[in-house]
Amino acid sequence: MEKHDPASHTARLLRLLVEQTRDYALFVLDPTGRIVSWNVGAQQIKGYRREEIIGEHFSRFYLPAAVESGWPDYELRMATREGRFEDEGWRVRKDGSRFWASVVITALRDEDGTLLGFSKITRDLSERKQHEEALRLSEERFRLLVDGVVDYAIYMLDPEGMVSSWNVGAERIEGYLRDEVLGTHFSRFYTPEDIEKSKPWNELTVARREGRTEDEGWRVRKDGSRFWARVVISALRDAEGHLRGFAKVTQDLSERRHIQDLEQAARNVQEFIATLAHELRNPLAPIRSAMQTLARIEVAEPTVSALHEVIDRQSAHLARIVDDMIDTTRISRGAIDIVRVPVEVHDVLRASIEVVEAQIEAARHRLEVRCEGRICVEGDQGRLTQLVTNLLTNAVRYTQQGGQIALEARVDGNDAVISVRDNGRGIDAEYIERIFNMFVQGRPALERVGAGMGVGLALSRRIAELHGGTLLAHSEGAGKGACFELRLPLSAGDPPVRPKAASREAVASQAYRVLVVDDNVDAAESMALLLDELGNQTEVAHDGPAALAACGRFSPDTVLLDIGLPGMDGYEVARCLRELQPDLRIIALTGWGQAADRARTQAAGFDLHLLKPVELEPLVAAIRGGR
Repeated sequence: MEKHDPASHTARLLRLLVEQTRDYALFVLDPTGRIVSWNVGAQQIKGYRREEIIGEHFSRFYLPAAVESGWPDYELRMATREGRFEDEGWRVRKDGSRFWASVVITALRDEDGTLLGFSKITRDLSERKQHEEALRLSEERFRLLVDGVVDYAIYMLDPEGMVSSWNVGAERIEGYLRDEVLGTHFSRFYTPEDIEKSKPWNELTVARREGRTEDEGWRVRKDGSRFWARVVISALRDAEGHLRGFAKVTQDLSERRHIQDLEQAARNVQEFIATLAHELRNPLAPIRSAMQTLARIEVAEPTVSALHEVIDRQSAHLARIVDDMIDTTRISRGAIDIVRVPVEVHDVLRASIEVVEAQIEAARHRLEVRCEGRICVEGDQGRLTQLVTNLLTNAVRYTQQGGQIALEARVDGNDAVISVRDNGRGIDAEYIERIFNMFVQGRPALERVGAGMGVGLALSRRIAELHGGTLLAHSEGAGKGACFELRLPLSAGDPPVRPKAASREAVASQAYRVLVVDDNVDAAESMALLLDELGNQTEVAHDGPAALAACGRFSPDTVLLDIGLPGMDGYEVARCLRELQPDLRIIALTGWGQAADRARTQAAGFDLHLLKPVELEPLVAAIRGGR
């Protein structure tokens, strides 16, 4: 029996291990680089069978450029000198395809150190290389994406808050170049006040503890200017949870904040105008009431009559200015409402002329009026009268004394056309459309004295549009006059028959018991005097408790009730009066005239809402039970 040789057995096992290994190409080269052995793994990775490759030079596994540069020979030289050489790079299979290989070449020497050849181990790392390349491309795309963002400052901080990356958006928003800011602490972007409060460090602490922090506030650019920013800081941790730094995203919201500030300022202006109008209405109310009372007293002295007319005219003008102030807020809110009914254009012209007649006479203008027959439109007579009045007033103001103004109404197809033409200052071409904007007037500021608030034309165009019409201006230039043309759709229906207004004498013959409640003593007393002059019986109260006591004692038919009373306001007084006398007519007489104010008086049980200063006809109609 043959004796077993352990060494031979081991050698045989090692040979089988090498030959049958499939995950690695294991083969031997002679000292010149020619292949002298070939395992299964080499065939699987390289694609060559043993008989095809034995005796060939190993350089055939390299790219042509590598062969041309002498790289395979260099690898053998390095392995010969160092004993071992490692490399990663592209290699070529039999079919010409490339793969990413990890290569180890080891010099093989005998006991005397004579070079016998080289062992070469090659591993296919293509899959790993693909993953690495995909990751690299992903990171590169992300870096390019971040670097290319201009609307956001996106940058990295190390765990201590030092800037470690910087994108184009950060450069644009913060003002620093990349080289100026890398390696510096991010606190430089905060205001001195925030630094004093340790805000930058506090934000890092919160982000470290909670993973994220978000804030809006002032930040500082390189040039020292401030901007309103939204900032998000996120903690970055590795797979083991160790903090590696922070991602910081900053958005410049200065423009949005500016818009918000402007909107708030506009709301503040609207509230101020509404309050100012209310405050102006309070002193206007007794003035107008006193004027209406004086108008019923015959005065022989011409000077007194003239002064009365001046006060009457100017107080009425002031009342219209207050109305314009209220309308400015309505325009900005889009809160101008109209009631559509058939309206005769002739009535609109007549009412408008009555309003501006005194101004026309004072300026010695000549007004020519022409109306082609009976023209009817669908709309709100009060608002249309306001529109035409604004056009006439505009013509009076911008025409030199003794000028000519023409008011004309005609039919053109399916439209009614109302035009106001003057021979005044005219309009420069650049202002033809701008004059319809709020607070715009077509003349230098020093020439605007007495020229109104610059809201009339803006309001007029809005009224025209609400009626489905248009309002345009025409002028050949400065000094050549102007023409405003209003177009409105014709109405298919007829105007309602209006009841004949009662004369003042008829009103005086109908006595009513009226309780006037107003904390403004002058307003209450002057209103009572006017109503007494009209033949009514009146009593005055200046607060809620006094009004309730007077109601029980006086038993009025009607109460004229102010809203802004001290202590017990008009709404509460109205509810109490309604409980005392359910059929009592309660009329709000107030300086608050916005839609919300009217809705609130209606909800509180008022029968009617009148705005100070009230003119005689609507006042009498209200007391008599009209609307």
